[in-house]
Amino acid sequence: MERFSNISMAVVRRLPKYYRYLEELLNNDIKRVSSQELSKITGFTASQIRQDLNCFGGFGQQGYGYNAEELHKEIGKILGLDRLYKTVIIGAGNLGHAIANYSNFDKSGFKTMGIFDVNEKVIGGKLKDIEIMHMDKLEDFVKDNSITIGIICTPKAYSQEAADLLIKGGVEGIWNFAPVDLKVPDHVIVENVNLSESLFTVSYLLKEREESNNKKK
Repeated sequence: MERFSNISMAVVRRLPKYYRYLEELLNNDIKRVSSQELSKITGFTASQIRQDLNCFGGFGQQGYGYNAEELHKEIGKILGLDRLYKTVIIGAGNLGHAIANYSNFDKSGFKTMGIFDVNEKVIGGKLKDIEIMHMDKLEDFVKDNSITIGIICTPKAYSQEAADLLIKGGVEGIWNFAPVDLKVPDHVIVENVNLSESLFTVSYLLKEREESNNKKK
């Protein structure tokens, strides 16, 4: 993934977690939080949290902590959540359905503008009040609607074709759920979400714990 600043990706990947936990605090009417309190609920050390936030400027006050609402808002700005992202979903199967129906994306500024598939049985139907269109229309739709992000939920065989059409249409950000490494130009940002790899990690950790416990017996 192309880097545009000197902030490490490890820090960037922690920011959404801070944002989520702060939102939970606000929903519970908690207005102020210290790095120690954030540490307890996030699992990161208080020192790590302060270091991460200091990468983007000073947000807290010594002896007071952080204003939860202000910090939540500032992290949202850092993550780019203060703007609208027009998205399309390619693949109207189970995963495409789940993503289209996840209301938190709309609340965060990710607006689904179109849904595409190659299955004639679903084309013309609707998902979340959005008509499912054939992939043949994808490139022109992306151009005509200034789509920012393409979300690929297709089987492996269709994923590269979907990415190519998205890029031809002008998309520069792809959220890829297909189990394949896409070939894209340098200016296109791809975030891969490999469900199998995540599950295999759980498998590894379970195996390691079992082997560790057996050694102790």
